[in-house]
Amino acid sequence: MSGTLYGVGVGPGDPKLMTYLAVETIEKCPVIAVPAEGKEYAVSYKIASGLIQDLDQKECLNLSTPMTKEKEVLAANYQAAAAQIIEKLQEGKDVAYLTLGDPTIYSTYIYIHRLVKEQGYEAEIVSGVPSFCSVAAELGDSLVDRAEQLHVIPTNYNIDEAIGLPGTKILMKAASKLSVMKETLQSRGIDGAMVENCGMPDEKIYHSVEEIPEKASYYSIVVIKE
Repeated sequence: MSGTLYGVGVGPGDPKLMTYLAVETIEKCPVIAVPAEGKEYAVSYKIASGLIQDLDQKECLNLSTPMTKEKEVLAANYQAAAAQIIEKLQEGKDVAYLTLGDPTIYSTYIYIHRLVKEQGYEAEIVSGVPSFCSVAAELGDSLVDRAEQLHVIPTNYNIDEAIGLPGTKILMKAASKLSVMKETLQSRGIDGAMVENCGMPDEKIYHSVEEIPEKASYYSIVVIKE
């Protein structure tokens, strides 16, 4: 009998924000997979290891993804990752792919998930606390009230039109174009707040666009409420 692939969201940073189901799923899987060259480089692994004992005793698949927008390169990478996972599934082993936040929000995992299912194997998603929900909690305010709209925007693409949308805007992966984003917001007289490394030991909160530095870590999220 073939094993099952689980895409497990480990939450935004604090191990205590992992769900019971996430912990239970990881504990029962003999194989884990991380989106990095090695588990020591995977933030999702570090989060999970903060709550799960003997995690380092499990077999680990190192499934790094190149930082590129070239679709052909990414497609080949996802195919290779899926093949490695399927090899373990064919051995009857369940695999837990550890991913930050929730697997359904801008996650590399979902592409592998689809490929594995296309090959006829079981694949399930285990939800995690989304990073921007945790950011809102750290800022001490809601994301949306009553009939307000919520827009989740990848900042590494063109954000000019998106910033003009009504309601609250969540700018994901903001660090990739931080200076451009700041200039765009300031030129339009729009303010916002940013949390860097939410839930992690080196978390930093910036309550205005003016406070936001020119450089920040990859795990930075901006919230714009108008």
